[in-house]
This record gives sequence, structure tokens and C-alpha cells, in this order.
Amino acid sequence: MNEPPTPTLLRTPASGEEAPNTSSDGGPPAPPRPKLKKLRLAFILGGLGILALISTIFGMMMAVASDLPSLENRAQYRSAKNSELLAANGRTRIAKLTGNRNRILVGESDISPTIKNAVIAIEDRRFYHHKGVDYKGIGRAVVQDLLRRRAAQGGSTITQQFVKNALSAQGDRSVFQKLREAAVAYHMERRWSKQKLLTQYLNSVYFGNGAYGVESGMRTYFGNGAEALQCCAARNATPAQAALLAGMIASPSMFDPTQNRGRATARRNEVLDRMLEQGMIGRSEHDDAVRTLVPDENDVKPPKADSSQPYFSSWLTQQIVDRYRPGVVFGGGLKITTTLDPELQAAAENAISRHLGSIGPSASLVAIDNKTGEVRAMVGGSDFGERPFNLATNGHRQPGSSFKPFTLVTALQQGISPDATFASHKKVLPVGSRGEKFVVNNYEDQYAGTSSLRAATATSDNSVYAELGLRVGTRRIARVARKMGIRTPISTNAAMTLGGLKEGVTPLEMAYAYSTIANKGMKMSGTLAPGGRGPVVIKRVEGAGVEDENERRAARVFSPQVGETAQQLLAGVIQGGTGKAAQIGEFAAGKTGTTENYGDAWFVGFNQELTVAVWVGYADKLRPMETEYHGGQVAGGTYPAEIWHDLMTSWIAIRDRRDAESGKDRDQQEMPTAPVPSGPLPSGGQAPAQTPQAVPQQGAQPGQGQMPSQPPGQGQPAPAPAPVPQPQPPAGGGGGVNAPG
Repeated sequence: MNEPPTPTLLRTPASGEEAPNTSSDGGPPAPPRPKLKKLRLAFILGGLGILALISTIFGMMMAVASDLPSLENRAQYRSAKNSELLAANGRTRIAKLTGNRNRILVGESDISPTIKNAVIAIEDRRFYHHKGVDYKGIGRAVVQDLLRRRAAQGGSTITQQFVKNALSAQGDRSVFQKLREAAVAYHMERRWSKQKLLTQYLNSVYFGNGAYGVESGMRTYFGNGAEALQCCAARNATPAQAALLAGMIASPSMFDPTQNRGRATARRNEVLDRMLEQGMIGRSEHDDAVRTLVPDENDVKPPKADSSQPYFSSWLTQQIVDRYRPGVVFGGGLKITTTLDPELQAAAENAISRHLGSIGPSASLVAIDNKTGEVRAMVGGSDFGERPFNLATNGHRQPGSSFKPFTLVTALQQGISPDATFASHKKVLPVGSRGEKFVVNNYEDQYAGTSSLRAATATSDNSVYAELGLRVGTRRIARVARKMGIRTPISTNAAMTLGGLKEGVTPLEMAYAYSTIANKGMKMSGTLAPGGRGPVVIKRVEGAGVEDENERRAARVFSPQVGETAQQLLAGVIQGGTGKAAQIGEFAAGKTGTTENYGDAWFVGFNQELTVAVWVGYADKLRPMETEYHGGQVAGGTYPAEIWHDLMTSWIAIRDRRDAESGKDRDQQEMPTAPVPSGPLPSGGQAPAQTPQAVPQQGAQPGQGQMPSQPPGQGQPAPAPAPVPQPQPPAGGGGGVNAPG
């Protein structure tokens, strides 16, 4: 008999016991449970997380490795000194270069311990105990934030704040950036002393109202403008002053005493309380400081350029930045000896103020040393604080007849004699090939009938110079002007022969170009001039691993014969022509210039040593000066020639005194020289240009030249009406600007 099958006894697994991995019908094993999959996934994700953390730490360390050397090597952190501009004598300080933020850098000995204590008391009381990262401070800040349910305290140290400022990362407050700053701070504490870190931090902090750095903050809030050029206001801070500045660091706008006087006072007193609590000041000092009023809007003076000659220094600063790195210029402690002569500069300012008051037209002036091409004096305006625009370097104004010497030199190069005669009458001159006409008049229709080039130069005869300019060619005149030193693009319209340009020129350009005539065709420059060409402003640069000295260079523009003849003709302007007010008792030559409706007036001239350009007019707009000269018109032979005269007579006194002190014999001086072709005045073209070359530093002065006989003159003529083309000249032309003497 078949036995019945033995029944299978099924057992339920006990709690926590895994059931046999078999199917109910004895088939293949069941697949793994989901719990095992999760465990495996956790292991994989954990490994990836560890790799990500390692990569993050590695990346942060790499960032620190690149950040730390760059911070340590910055010039401002190595020297903690602003670069200085010195006058040509190497002693007189002209300016500290503080950059656009006027940040005045000071050393640790120039910051009062009271300021340091105040900042530590309110910002980082454990500053001398932590290693860049204050873990206790972070923990305390977290607890306070949780208790108050808001960001009540910060945990960053002074070192971390300095790193944040130095890395310019204020806008990036990500976790990674904060970790990066903490790592850099930790490493910096191992490289720098606490005093160096604190000093650099105080040099970098913003205190509101435009004050960057603690020295600028002291001058802004407590200087009353009187310490603008004095050193180290931060050295003598009182507890009340120190506490106010320290309290403003957290929020310069919230604790600004000019805007929030109550909050500023409360914050200052909080700092004083902390200082008392930490034993940094005594009770009497605390109480006296609390009773002190915080400054108001009448006391606060936002920082100004730290310069006695802001027009000159602001123009020069850009040249220095272009040559060296900004960090080196504004924080590297460079000593930059400039070409400015303090005595001559004072004489220039006095000459202008003597003739022009505070109400009325302004004046701008540039003086160039003939033998070196160096800028010896510059007046860019009357008030840099009110009007920082530099008229001497950026004021492009119409030159009027002061542009005629470029036409004269071009004509002499082409062999036109100074005694060549021209018809002097109202003229209608053809322009171009389309039948356009250029109408030229002299003032009040006064004409000589027949005039030599010599006489026309002295009396600034428009009819002669217009004809002469068109004969020699406006493009050639423009080319000669550029070679002589004019950097502004010169238009080639017919009126340019009389100084009617599409874009005006600056006093700096005019003085430099005329100095080429003073040197009889030699244009002087130097290795420290921008691009190795143009006027020189820097004599020497030292410091921050830099040691540069200017080497003089010369390039021949036209022949000495042309230069000698041009000097003779321009001397006639002063002897008996439109520039008689510029007579100084020794050889001098120059040219007046007056534009349409007396809007601009010029005198540009030279003696043996100096070439000086003087411009007079209204700085903000073209405004006729019809009554400003003692009730009469301002022409080139009035204020400009008189200012030029006063400056040059002052210079002669300075020069003679210096010569007597040094025992120099002026009769032994000669003009700068370079190889030039000899022979008679060329019959056309120009002398071959010479490659710029170094000239010995003891080169001498230009020669006087032959004094011409007095040409026929008519005194100081008023300007002539504008020569107006009829109809409009062809493209590239223009005109209609008056350009008489």
C-alpha cells in the first residue's frame, strides 16, 4: 500500500529571525530584500561624500596656497607706506599718492595704542590669544544667535576680517568662502606678527564719509581740514576719538555721527564701556570720554587729495600708474622725484593771482625747461576742490594766432624768406577744387597794403598768414605741429592757418611745441616721459625694488637755421608788435593769440631757459571777455602777456640768485646740440629727422640769436573778425574761428 505523504510542519520565524530563503513550493531562493540594497547604497554614498569632502578641503588648501603668497607680496603690506612725490630739489614733498580712495597708509608706530585697544575691545577681545580663528568666539556667537533667534554676534576675528578685505570678497559670503578666509587667517597668523596684522587691518578699514584707513578716518572726523597735509593724526587719538572710530567699523552708515548722532554716541559709549571692562582705560578717562560730544556735520571734512599741487600730482599719478603697478604706486613707498620747481611754481601762481581775481576769467600756465623738456611749473586751475578739471593738460581751447608759428616754421622750411612781401588787404582765397572761398579780414579792415613776413608776424596780419598757410599747405602745417610736440589731432581746414581748429590744444602742448623753437629745432624728451616722448615730469624713482632715472633725449625736428630765423621773427612780436607787454629786458620771443569774440587769449613765449604758455578765459564755457581788461577786451597782449612777463621776471631773479650761489658763468652756456646738416637755409622740404639720442646731462642753453630790427607795427591790435569760408570748405576743412593776434 502506498503510504500517505508525511505532512510538512510549517514554523513561523520568531521575532527578528529571518525566514528560510526558500519558496513555498521548494523552488529557487527568493530575491534579496530592499533593506540590503539601502545598506549598499549608503556605503556608496558615504564613500562619495568622503571623496567630495577631501576634494573640497584640497581645493580650499590650493586656494590658500595661491592667496597667501599674493597677500604677503603686495607692496602695501610689505612697506605700509604711500608713495611720495618730491619736488625737483629732492626735498620738498608735493604729495602722497593715496589712490582714488585717498587711503593714507601708516606704520604701527603711527597708530595710537588707544585706537588699537578700542578696536580689539569691540571687534575681537581675544585677538592676542587666538591663532587667527577663535573657536570659543564662534561657539559663543552660535549660542547667542540661538538664544536671540537672530544673528546677534559675529564670530570672525580681526585677522579674518582683514583677509576678507584684502581678498575683496565682501560680496561672497558662501560657506566655502568663509572656510577659505579662516584657512588663510590661520596661516597668516603663523607668518605675520599680531602688530603687523592689526596695523594692516586698520589701514584697510572703511570709516564712512569717504575715509579709508584709520589715518584718513582721524583726519576726516577730527582734523577740521587743518591736518590735510600733516602726518600721523592717528598717533594722538584720544579715547573718545578712538572709540567712535572703532564703533563705526561694524556699520559706517548706521553709526555715522553726521546722520545718526544718537546711535553714534551710544555705540561709542559701548566701546568705552568695553575698554573700561577690559582694563584698557581708567574710570576718569572713561567718564571724560563719555561726556565728549561726537563730531557733527560741520566738523566732518571728507578726505581730499594729500597734495600741495593737486593739478600737477593728479596728472602725474596716471603716468606713474601706467609705468608701475597700482599696488606699488599707492602702497609701495616709492620716492618719486619730479621736475616741479617750487620757487617757479609759486611765482606762476602769484603772477596769475596778481592780475586775475577770484571773480572773472581763469588762467592756466605751463613752464617747460628748454634744455631738458621738463615741466617746471603748472597751474591747472584756481581751486582743485571746486573744479578738479586740469586746464593745463586737458583744457583743449582754440589757440588763435598763437598757432601761427607752426605756419611760420613750415614756410621757412620751404625756403620762404622772412623778408618776402605779401599783399595785405581783404582777401577771398580759393579753397579746394570745388570753388569754395575763404574770406579773410584784418581787425577793423586795417591793412598795411604790402607787408613782409617779418612784419606780418609782429603785427599778426591775418591776410598775410592765411595766404601763406594755403601756399605751404595745411597738411604740412599739421605735420610740422605734430613733430614739434602737439599731440591733439590737427584739422587741415583753411582756417587752421590762423588757429581755427576743429579741436583746440592745451597749454602743455603749446609750451612743449614752442620749446622746440627755443631749442632751434631740437625737441627734448627723456626715457621716463610717457612712451619715451613728450614733456618730462619724472626725474627719478626709487623704492619697492625700483630704481629708475630719467635719461635726456633729443630729436631734431627742423634745422638750426630755420630755428634761428623763427626766433628772430617771434622776438619782433615782443619788441614792437602785439606782445610788447611781455618785454623782460633780455632776449625773449613769443606769440599772442586771441580767438573769436575774445573767448580765449594766449601768450606763448620763451627766453634762453624757459618756454611758458599762458591761457586766459572762462573754464566752464566759451564766454566773450569784452570788458574784463580794465573795461576793455582781453586779448593775447593783455593779461596773458602780462602774466608771462611777471613770471619771467621772477624767474630771472631766481636764476641769477642761483647762478651767484653756485658760481655759474652764464656766458659759457650753449644750446643742446645734435648732429645736423650744415649749409644755407633749405630751399624746400625740411631738415632730415634724427633718431632720438641721449644728450649729456650738463647740456647748455639755447643761444640768443640775432635781435631783429623793430618791424613796423600798429601796437596791440584787437582781434579780427572770424575768417568765414564761403561756401563750406570740403571734408577735412571747416573754419569760421577767429584767429588773430
